[in-house]
Amino acid sequence: MTKRITVPTRSKTELVDITPEIEKIVEASGVKEGICWVFIPHTTAGITINEGADPSVKRDILSRLDKLIPGAESYEHLEGNAPAHIKASIVGSSQTLIIENGKLLLGTWQSVYLCEFDGPRHRKIIIKVE
Repeated sequence: MTKRITVPTRSKTELVDITPEIEKIVEASGVKEGICWVFIPHTTAGITINEGADPSVKRDILSRLDKLIPGAESYEHLEGNAPAHIKASIVGSSQTLIIENGKLLLGTWQSVYLCEFDGPRHRKIIIKVE
């Protein structure tokens, strides 16, 4: 089963928790033991798994990425979003999740995030459950 969702982002950079949407799709699929792939078909956004309990973790991730890949540098890419492309390459465009007993097998504090690096936009995410 493959589903597509659209997630609006509100800022130039942000991490949006998409775990609840993925959980609904997994539940609707009826798959009890399997795999869930989460893929974002964009070059200036990514998908990651990290702590969902403390919002400061999201801020720390974005802050450190901004320090590693500053926007004020001189880049050859002329659209002005070269840092977003680099951040998306570092984070990656997909995650693979295990389904056990009909639920995502995530750690106690883990959530799945859409990583926006060139927003605000409406981002499409493809979720495949088998």
